[in-house]
Amino acid sequence: MKLTSTYIVLFVCTIFIALISGLALSKPIIATIVVVSVIKFLLVGFQFMELKIAHNFWKYIFVIYSVVIGAIFFLLL
Repeated sequence: MKLTSTYIVLFVCTIFIALISGLALSKPIIATIVVVSVIKFLLVGFQFMELKIAHNFWKYIFVIYSVVIGAIFFLLL
């Protein structure tokens, strides 16, 4: 994925979160916000922090960390 397409995906995700956050806050909407935020976190990590060329250990740690944090937020709903 090129940097420009990553910027566009991040922008679209941000606009999407901004639009749905104005709706009545319910568990499915908050869960959607958490999932999209984890996706954005992974995109930034792999594209702009150059994790795509890092050692596999760092890739796994980064993905596990983001999934655990997302799961904790999801469980706190």
